[in-house]
Amino acid sequence: MTRRRTADEVRPAVDVRARYGGVKVGAAFFGWLTATGTALLLTALLAAGGTAVGLASGADVRLAADKVQSNAETVGLTGGVALLAIIFVAYGCGGYVAGRMARFDGVRQGLAVWVWALVIAAAVSALVAAAGTKYNVLAHLNSFPRIPLKEGDLTDAGIAAAVGVAVASLVGAVLGGLAGMRFHRRVDRAGA
Repeated sequence: MTRRRTADEVRPAVDVRARYGGVKVGAAFFGWLTATGTALLLTALLAAGGTAVGLASGADVRLAADKVQSNAETVGLTGGVALLAIIFVAYGCGGYVAGRMARFDGVRQGLAVWVWALVIAAAVSALVAAAGTKYNVLAHLNSFPRIPLKEGDLTDAGIAAAVGVAVASLVGAVLGGLAGMRFHRRVDRAGA
């Protein structure tokens, strides 16, 4: 039979948070990698599902284009909602990984995952601006979730989509960070 720890034995664990808490940059980076990989996989699954139900067909591009044009508003709204769901789930997974790896400060870890995404997007944009559009690798990836806008083509709907993606990714990352941290709270309570 195991002995229960006294309050004096548990109290030093509070000091552990002050000592080891805060943002862990490495954990946040691996959370961002997880979010990116999850987004790629979910987008590929969504595209495969669209092909399976006949929304897109590699064999007859004109037929697929006609279907999209006849239901453009419905396909656009459905695609936007699907994009937001994918981004939310992907960043939730990334935040969870970061929160679980870092143990403390789940909200900060989720926020750090989101900041990594912004920093890397800015770095890629700077490289593309310096090197030219022929080196824009992300523009040529068909499975990467993107806002369906061309550079320089910002309309009200485009701005709303960009804000929606930013908010969905931020909320997903923060909630994921909290969920990852919650695992450690259960372990700490079990040890007490």
